Amino acid sequence: QVHFVESGGDSVQAGGSLSLSCTASDYLYKTPCMAWFRQAPGKEREGVAAITNNGRLRYADSVKGRFTFSKDDGENTLYLQMNDLKPEDTAIYYCAARTTTMCATPRMNPEEYTYWGQGTQVTVSS
Repeated sequence: QVHFVESGGDSVQAGGSLSLSCTASDYLYKTPCMAWFRQAPGKEREGVAAITNNGRLRYADSVKGRFTFSKDDGENTLYLQMNDLKPEDTAIYYCAARTTTMCATPRMNPEEYTYWGQGTQVTVSS
């Protein structure tokens, strides 16, 4: 079973940037179908960005052009670079992985994900 630890959350002003990290306890190739999610107070958990085993990426419309999902297999770490942050980006951000190793399509339904980190808080003030 793989474990994830997120870091990098902080409080910033609108227009600022943050870089979130998610370090896995095992090799990323064992859980190649991964995603970033977020959950704001009183709202459902929503997908932010997802990646497939062949590197295909998908972003939520609300973050497209501002957020970048990347990974470093050598460091077993995922990254989420967030630029031009907005107050509506305020949420707890989670990384997650599916149990399947074959995923042709990036999926952003949280119910399809089994392994989760503990989350890191991002707060954006106006």
